[in-house]
Amino acid sequence: MTDTPAHALSDEWDERYHRFLDRLPAQRPNPAVVSEITGLPTGSALDIGCGMGADAVWLAGQGWDVTAIDVSGVALEHAAAAAGRAGVVVTWVRSRLEDLELPDGGFDLVTAHYPALLHSPQRDAERALLASVAPGGLLLVVHHADIDVEMARTHGFDPADYLLHDDVVALFDADWEVSIDRYRARPVPAGLDSQHTHDDVVAARRKR
Repeated sequence: MTDTPAHALSDEWDERYHRFLDRLPAQRPNPAVVSEITGLPTGSALDIGCGMGADAVWLAGQGWDVTAIDVSGVALEHAAAAAGRAGVVVTWVRSRLEDLELPDGGFDLVTAHYPALLHSPQRDAERALLASVAPGGLLLVVHHADIDVEMARTHGFDPADYLLHDDVVALFDADWEVSIDRYRARPVPAGLDSQHTHDDVVAARRKR
């Protein structure tokens, strides 16, 4: 596991994982990853906000060369253990996307499920998200639909602080081929209380 500069949110996310670890559902790859990525030619992949690693482990099992980042060391420890049990290799990095040193040319696949990408005056997260995708590469971003703002705030998460689905969609210009699927039903609800039954999905392929 590699450490790079991380935001002060790191301690906060560690505390959240400690607090809710025994309530988290069984870890399985997100359905949008499975449906959108199955059958694609493999290459380099970046999993942003990988959490406990279910998507990264699944991608590595499909043959992708996966780098997975998260600000929580607690989450990454569990993710690395899951990769070990699955017998796959993933490069785990404790970092915000904004602080990550991107490889020349970016990644062939970038996935971000329910990402905690912060708004900032400099739009650092937005720039880093677009820059992370290689020409010809695919960006897949999934957010929970119909977020209960008050419930989120009780868990210490104010959605207004973060890039949401519409913010991401607004980033794309003519250099991207964009497919948007609003309000996609999840086969299995997500969240501590199984409150997330639908997702908002955007897939965008960089033309150049």
